[in-house]
Amino acid sequence: MAAIEMRNIVKKYGDGFPAVNDVSIDVEDGEFMILVGPSGCGKSTLLRMIVGLEDITSGDMVIGGKRVNALAPRDRNLAMVFQNYALYPHLSVFENIAFPLRLAGRPESEVESKVRDASKTLELDEHLQRKPGNLSGGQRQRVAMGRAIVRDADAFLFDEPLSNLDAKLRGQMRTEIARLQKRLGITTVYVTHDQTEAMTLGDRVAVLRRGVLQQLATPRELYTQPVNLFVAGFIGSPPMNFLPAQVNGDQLELPFGSVTLPKDKAAKAEGRGVIIAGIRPEHFNDAAVLDAQTKAKGATFTAHVDVVEWLGHEAYAYVPFEASPDVADQLAELERDLDGESIRTQLVIGLDANSTIAKGEDAEIWVDSSEVHLFDPATGENLTLST
Repeated sequence: MAAIEMRNIVKKYGDGFPAVNDVSIDVEDGEFMILVGPSGCGKSTLLRMIVGLEDITSGDMVIGGKRVNALAPRDRNLAMVFQNYALYPHLSVFENIAFPLRLAGRPESEVESKVRDASKTLELDEHLQRKPGNLSGGQRQRVAMGRAIVRDADAFLFDEPLSNLDAKLRGQMRTEIARLQKRLGITTVYVTHDQTEAMTLGDRVAVLRRGVLQQLATPRELYTQPVNLFVAGFIGSPPMNFLPAQVNGDQLELPFGSVTLPKDKAAKAEGRGVIIAGIRPEHFNDAAVLDAQTKAKGATFTAHVDVVEWLGHEAYAYVPFEASPDVADQLAELERDLDGESIRTQLVIGLDANSTIAKGEDAEIWVDSSEVHLFDPATGENLTLST
């Protein structure tokens, strides 16, 4: 195993475009690090520079304390698992897993032992003599992981390994990968555009946007303390609500009415004019289902509910609103950056499953004002981060 240090890594192509722009990330020995972001953010390029498949324009790539910028991929002792599995169709599962060992000229006894150990770990024993074409997508991905395991590599690198699988199988494979990484204790860098994978798998998550590192933190910190609008909008499903707002004293004026803010939070945005308030759907609720003690911890307002989606264990209500031009422009840019994730001028409200609010009704909505984030519409900066 080995730590991976990325020091001011830059990747520019022939036209001068910086696909990766001054990124510094330290992956600790044995850590599960996630690189996440929308398409074109530079995450796969960064992974390919770690393994040596892309040249580094400037900066230092250090693996196990050794600078590896000039080393060929075969000399870095890293194991990579690709999105498309990259299996040999004419070879059996056993021989696909054994391939790197045979390429290295290892003795047959070692090949047999390591393949059998990997097969047992990945529950592939009954498939060892089958060909990849006769396996399911999840089984093929496990074969690709087995080929990585037998190499005794210093680190695993995953390039969107689950994107070709259906939703149910992705969930199962996420669990398998997490258990495998903890069991082996091997340094792992995992690229994905799926924020659910990022939040459930990673010890820490690096969020990238247009080649620039936005935030490096634990999944919980990313969710509760996003540094800017982009991270706040990318992390979370449904995404955070963004509303035009103004702060006057301790009052946050929203399209639906005023909400009392904690004084320390209000002071950080006082006198800034129109700002963007960010509130996650679960920090709203139907006021009718809450007890008096809970209601007293937040504020209520009345809103006209346009649509209600009932999902059994929860429900979501949708309330459209109008945004000022500067806020609307910032939200439109954010939507483009989020790779199609919809950031519309509508409020998404999480409701308790017992709520009886129906579409077309005027409803009393409760909001937890202590959970409001305030963003600068010009820079996207989160003005209310805890220090």
